[in-house]
Amino acid sequence: ASSTGAGLAWIPRRAGERGALESGALPNLLPGGRPVIEPRARAEVGAAWGVVGLPDKVGRDTSAIIAAANSGGLGGLLVGGVDPADLVGSGDLLDALTRSFVVSLELRESAVTEVADVVLPVAAHQEKAGTFVDWEGRVRTFEAALATNAMSDHRVLDLLADEMGEPLGIRTLAAVRADMRALGPWTGDRAAAPVVEAVEVPTLEAGQAVLATWHHLLDSGRMQDGEPFLAGTAPKARALLSANTAAAIGLAEGDTVQVTAGSGAITVPVTITEMADHVIWLPTNSPGSAVRLTLGVDAGAVVSPTKGGAA
Repeated sequence: ASSTGAGLAWIPRRAGERGALESGALPNLLPGGRPVIEPRARAEVGAAWGVVGLPDKVGRDTSAIIAAANSGGLGGLLVGGVDPADLVGSGDLLDALTRSFVVSLELRESAVTEVADVVLPVAAHQEKAGTFVDWEGRVRTFEAALATNAMSDHRVLDLLADEMGEPLGIRTLAAVRADMRALGPWTGDRAAAPVVEAVEVPTLEAGQAVLATWHHLLDSGRMQDGEPFLAGTAPKARALLSANTAAAIGLAEGDTVQVTAGSGAITVPVTITEMADHVIWLPTNSPGSAVRLTLGVDAGAVVSPTKGGAA
């Protein structure tokens, strides 16, 4: 981007991710996208909430929360809509959940509700009003399509906080929106972009390839539970390879390939296409190809593809 003059934009895959950032869901952010290390940002939030002395340190990210719970550093976890299969090393998360007192906010049974101490059902988006923020930061409100007695997440959190002696004052959606409007967006400098050190291009041995992977729009995602007709239109899991990579492994169009990493293996049909050599692509979480859960790795890992196996 620097050399060409192009710009970079993050277009999240799932609705709600940009809104989560604006709400302060990352460990280095306060509501409105305010950096937690910025004194003026803390002062604005403290004044709006009537709180003195907001912490000035960056909080824990997902990995740090899991590690702290596994080491006994966290006695309780509030988990909302998390699928362990989305994470590399899902076993670490499940271990953390068994070591803590877990309150789960969920729509349906899940791997988290199986080990949760308390499960609080919350309304699906059709059953509540709310707001999405698109990738450009534009606010898009919506109203409830179905009238039920299900509680929205904000009301559940408000009731929990009330019982703990820390009322949030967000019992109604109107109160939530008024609170966000009163606080307003951050007008100062944004938090610094994350710095990630480049890694060396892996040296491959014979019979190895670099894994590329991403989600199909329709896959084994949790929101398709109980909707077999929609799920039935999803693309079938296939491995994509270049002609040179396939020939090196002895694969032809329509063969099956077994991709292994560690003790896990995924076996799917092969499609030969124009792409980089020495790379094999798999869908991240489709039926028959749950990369993170089965292989325990993610994009960029070195894997071993071999001909054969039953798909």
